[in-house]
Order: sequence, then structure tokens, then C-alpha cells
Amino acid sequence: MSESKNKNIEMITGDPKKAIVKLAVPMMVSMLLIMLYNIADSIWVAGLGADALAAIGFITPLFMVLVGLGNGIGAGANSLIARYIGAENYKQANNAALHGIVLSIIVSLIFTVLIEVFMVQILQFMGAGDTIGYAMEYSYKIFGFLIIFVYSGVASAIFRSEGDMRRATIAIAVTAILNIILDPIFIYVLNLGISGAAWATIISAIISCIVMSYWMWGKKDLYLDLSPKNFNYQGSMMLDTLQVAIPSTLETIIFSALAIIINSMLVLAAGTTAVAVYTASMRIVQLAMIPLIGIGTAVLTVSGVAYGAHNHENLKTAHSYSIKIGFIISIVIGILMFVFSSQLAAMFSYTEASAALSPEIATAISVLSLFVLAIPHGIMSSMMFQGVGKGIYSLLITLLRSLILESVFAYIFCFIFGWGLPGIYGGVVFGCFVGGTIGYIWAKLFIRKFKEISIKKYQKGSQ
Repeated sequence: MSESKNKNIEMITGDPKKAIVKLAVPMMVSMLLIMLYNIADSIWVAGLGADALAAIGFITPLFMVLVGLGNGIGAGANSLIARYIGAENYKQANNAALHGIVLSIIVSLIFTVLIEVFMVQILQFMGAGDTIGYAMEYSYKIFGFLIIFVYSGVASAIFRSEGDMRRATIAIAVTAILNIILDPIFIYVLNLGISGAAWATIISAIISCIVMSYWMWGKKDLYLDLSPKNFNYQGSMMLDTLQVAIPSTLETIIFSALAIIINSMLVLAAGTTAVAVYTASMRIVQLAMIPLIGIGTAVLTVSGVAYGAHNHENLKTAHSYSIKIGFIISIVIGILMFVFSSQLAAMFSYTEASAALSPEIATAISVLSLFVLAIPHGIMSSMMFQGVGKGIYSLLITLLRSLILESVFAYIFCFIFGWGLPGIYGGVVFGCFVGGTIGYIWAKLFIRKFKEISIKKYQKGSQ
């Protein structure tokens, strides 16, 4: 076993504060690269006009479901592997990783068929309207290669679960950098239009999957041993993975459902142009949330290890510390978003077809800068619950925060109070904060209960 692999395991089983920082920083780089290539998609597509950009807005919720499938199964595998590593059961840790890969193949094949068959109906239901031609041109290709994105999410999670953030980051960097390079070539040089954006994303993801597969089965130098001989089908393990995977994936579907609801409100309030404005501004918000997602992903692994080792102090520290640094980072980012809203908006209005959107995008970014301040305590609590295998708790927090409170307050502020588009943005922010606060209180109560149980078991075992 290599020295670096030992260091990775020592890191995730040691001081939770150091582990969170060491895991979170590479994850932030990974997420930054992912968001940069998502923004690159939007920026290059914006040059095709407002309809093309709005089409990306309608497809984004569906694409997030696609990515969520892989990330959900990955989160389930990550949680289970981390708990087995915490319990020092490495045989089951290997088996858990292999179950995650098998599950990713089965699930992606099922959903590819379902999404491809009902694509037109889904887009019509979402109200794509005049943009449906662009949306179909993009979506049929992206969803046809679902297995690549799902497998990529699981493979990356396997590296993260054993603390190997370097290679998890490299794999994502390959995808992002290739996509940023290929986008303008496929869209404009090869004159493929919005289809070019889809092909750039697909080709980049395929190459990244090849690289990760080589590390796992060609080079074979992971801490985990993913040889097929280590696969021993266990229904309980499949269910354990799904207990985090299904709620985690449903959370992504909730975010997508929220986006569909918000898009509908925007269309009612100001037409499809408002969707283009919201799509552009939310790209910036997603970029600003990268540090929080990076910290949250680190919390998942560290919490899983602490829970598996029955270490209540590490679990409490991981939760509290992640929220503290999350709020510090959010305050800085929120201020920067507000101050530079006009400059950020200019990225999406560089052509004659999209120039008129700039002031509206700047206004949206200004209001939504508060969103990053409203989310740290909620997202860290959700990720802690995923780490300990309580995916359903995480799902309920997200359901309350996003689908219920954000959409309800957006409706009230916009249509009942008559605040218009800023009311929709403000409702999303307020709903997020209230829902996150409820999730935080729940997490604190869970950790207190876990401490009581752990102490009783320890005292009983030591007598």
C-alpha cells in the first residue's frame, strides 16, 4: 500500500477540521471548473440569441437531474465506504464501491430510455414554447449519453471517499477544460449551433471517464481494491447505498422542480425573456456557491467516517466548523456579487441579440447575492445527514427549504405583495434561510442524540 494512500486515510480519520479543509479545497477547484464550463456553455449559447439561452434555462433543470443521478449514487457509495473505513472494515468498503458502480450502470440505462421517450412531453410541460426546437436539439444528445455522466459522478465519489481529492479534481479538470476549449469550436467554427454545446460536453465527459477507469482498473493503485473478485452482491448493501442515493437524487429533482416553478412564475410575470435573465443570474449564484458545496462534500466524507467510528465529538466538530467557515466565505462572496453585479451581467450581454438583458441581469444578481448568505447552515446540515446515512432527513430539509418555502414565498412576494421580479428573487432567498434554519436545529438535535447513544455503548463496552 502506497504512503500517499495511508496519508489519505489518516487524514479523513484524524482531526475533522483539517480533514474538511484538505478535502474541501480540491473540491472547490473541481466545482469551480464545473461551473466555469456551465457558464461557458451559457456565454457561448447567449451569442445565438435570447431563445437559445432560454432553451438552456429550460434544459438545465433536466440536466441537473441527470447529474444528480450520478452524484446521488456517488453520495450513497461515498457515505457507505466512509462508514466502513471509519469502522475499519476494508473488505466491505471495497464491496460498497463496486456496488456503487453496478448501480450506476443499471440506473442510467433505465433513465436513458425513459427520458428519451418522453422528452417532447417533458419540454411541453415545462412551457418551453418557442424555444422547444433549440431545447430538443440540445437535450436529445445530452440525455442519450446519460451513462457517461452517472458513471462519472460515482467514480469521482469513490476517489473522494478514500480522501484522494487530487485525482478526483484532475478528472473533473479534464472535463471542464476540454469543454471550455471545444464549446466555441463546435458551436461557431463547425457551425453546429446549440448542438455543438451538447457534443462538447459529451466528448469532454467521455475522456474524463476513460482517465478515471484507467486509474481504477489499469493502474490499480487506489486504497480500495476494485477487482471484480471483491464484488459480493448484498441486497442490504444495495439498499444502504440507495437510502442516501435516492433522497440525494430526489433533492436534485426538487431543485429542478423549483427551477420549473420559478421559470413558470417568471413567464407569468414578465415573459420568456425573464427566464433568460434568471438563467444567467443563477449561473453566477451557482458559481458563488462553489465553496459551500465543496465544504459540504467534505462534511459528507468526514461525517461518515466519524459515524462509522462512533466518534460523536468529530461529528459535532465537523458540523459546527463547516457552518462557521461557510458563513465567513458567504459574506465575502455576497459583498463581491453585489458590488460587481453590472460587470458580471456584462458576460451574458456581449452580442447585439443579448445586450438588452444586461441591466435586468445586474438587478437579479444584486438581489440574489443574499442567497449565498442564506444557505450555509442548511446545506451543511443536509450533507452531515447524508454522511451518516440518513438521506431521508437531508431530503426532508431540502423539500421544505426549496420546493415548499422558496416557491411559496416567491409567489407571495411577487403576486400577492406585487413586488414583481425582485419579489420572486427575494422569496427564494427568504425561503432558503427559513428552511435552512429548521434543518440546522434538527441536525443539532440528532448529534446530541448520537452522543448519548455513543456514550452509553462506550460505557457499556468498557465495563
